[in-house]
Amino acid sequence: MCALNQLETVLAFFATFVLESTLVQEIMRWDMAVLRESPWYQEIEQRGVERGWREEILSNIEMSLEAKFGSDGLEIMSQITQVSDLESLKEILRSIIVANTIAELRDVLSSNLDET
Repeated sequence: MCALNQLETVLAFFATFVLESTLVQEIMRWDMAVLRESPWYQEIEQRGVERGWREEILSNIEMSLEAKFGSDGLEIMSQITQVSDLESLKEILRSIIVANTIAELRDVLSSNLDET
């Protein structure tokens, strides 16, 4: 019975992607608070938050590169988007702010990208 309850929670969670939560609640006959308390839901939610932060930092990096170095700066965006670690991306953004030339930035980035 325990495995069935866990499966029911997972199925209900995925159902909320295509159905309204109220309909899923009617079908499953239980409160969605149970689902929100499950470790799976919390892990997926955390991943979504981290993905949102990553996208925000990448957007800031792109704007900073364009504002400071123009199209030359945007050329290195393809390398930067391969970085997934949030702290590394924050460090790259800081490097853009303090770099005086695109060559200086490329040097900092090459050492930063080698570490990831």
